[in-house]
Amino acid sequence: MFRNQYDTDVTTWSPTGRLFQVEYAMEAVKQGSAAVGLRSRSHVVLASVNKAQSELSSHQRKIFKVDDHIGVAIAGLTADGRVLSRYMRSESINHSFTYESPLPVGRLVVRLADKAQVCTQRSWKRPYGVGLLVGGLDESGAHLYYNCPSGNYFEYEAFAIGSRSQAAKTYLERRFESFKESSREDLIKDAILAIRETLQGETLKSSLCTVSVLGVDEPFHFLDQESIQKVIDTFEKVAEEEEDGGEAQAEADAPVEQGGAGDQDVAPMEM
Repeated sequence: MFRNQYDTDVTTWSPTGRLFQVEYAMEAVKQGSAAVGLRSRSHVVLASVNKAQSELSSHQRKIFKVDDHIGVAIAGLTADGRVLSRYMRSESINHSFTYESPLPVGRLVVRLADKAQVCTQRSWKRPYGVGLLVGGLDESGAHLYYNCPSGNYFEYEAFAIGSRSQAAKTYLERRFESFKESSREDLIKDAILAIRETLQGETLKSSLCTVSVLGVDEPFHFLDQESIQKVIDTFEKVAEEEEDGGEAQAEADAPVEQGGAGDQDVAPMEM
């Protein structure tokens, strides 16, 4: 992307029907740390990569609690994500106070999308440079939504956003058909494996990712580092065993060379 005469403010259309500042905001989402969301019939798992700006600093939070039944993972400009998560928390509290019932996930997502859309129609505002994965559970079941800086929103079985998220999407696309019937533990495992795909060769450790879970009779909460590391150790151990088993099988299948001068004149067996 490059600067041109049609990107000076968000209300200027280009001749090709594009709003460049909205596209720039969507590009900011692609540059952020990766975040992954998965859902089954009864649970939603959100996971994100912890990336620090330098070795001297701590990482910024990428997953926020909205209510006991709603959580959000972000990719892009963290400051915008923090403001929007606070807005979502306020909307959820106000609904609970007024109606004495939890706010439906879909209704909150629509309000969030409307708030983002206003910023694409006012010349004195800019679009929010953050994408949000909103996971929640209500009377109609578990939900996972993606809210885009343009004001669009989509519901998914599983999705990944942020830097190098295409690798995670590829992994999720291969396995998403089984997610609906997956157990809580399997969802967590798949979320961590999807996060590993975005690291591109970097060793996955519990300090590099954050995982949160919510479900039926299970309020939104974060998994501790020890629990995450146990899951990582489990599938790494399985991978090592499979690798060792493959090497042993290869050695067993290798042809045995038989020496002897007489063998050289023997015709090959016809098949």
